Amino acid sequence: MTTPRLSTPRIPTGTFKELGPINWALCRILSKVAGTPNAHLFSTLGRNKGLFRGWLFFSGRLMPGGRISKKETELVINRVAHLRDCGYEMDHHSRIGRRFGVTKELLAQVKEGPESPGLTPRYRTILTATDELLKTKNLSDPTWTVLAQEFDERQLIEFLLLVSQYDGLATTIGTLRIERDF
Repeated sequence: MTTPRLSTPRIPTGTFKELGPINWALCRILSKVAGTPNAHLFSTLGRNKGLFRGWLFFSGRLMPGGRISKKETELVINRVAHLRDCGYEMDHHSRIGRRFGVTKELLAQVKEGPESPGLTPRYRTILTATDELLKTKNLSDPTWTVLAQEFDERQLIEFLLLVSQYDGLATTIGTLRIERDF
């Protein structure tokens, strides 16, 4: 059972004074890239100054700078957003995913899950591992073995960090009640 989300943010988005010039400029650029006047996630997290910039660097190394393809990265992020009922992540990453070939049909399959008819074996493996990692906070040996046939060692590490990053981000967004942008 999910806890109902109240609409009032627990921490409001930051102003120039609260973000500082560097974070304010980053938030303006990131908002423009996101296609929104104020990407509330960034202008909220930006209030934490240096931690925000460190998180941006880490996040950027996973997406879009990771070794896993951007399309597969978006499949993972959208699956996490769906399972965690994180509308904010889903809003942004369903749109971003389209840029990398995640069609409406494929997104519907991602939401349906690894048993969705028509998924490639590789996508089924990725979604199965995502679901298992979110549910158990671990991967069974059989799941690991199948995933390791798809990804090299660096990608396996990246996959674990990607799922946990967006799971943690969904928790942060929900707990802070960050306002959706769209």
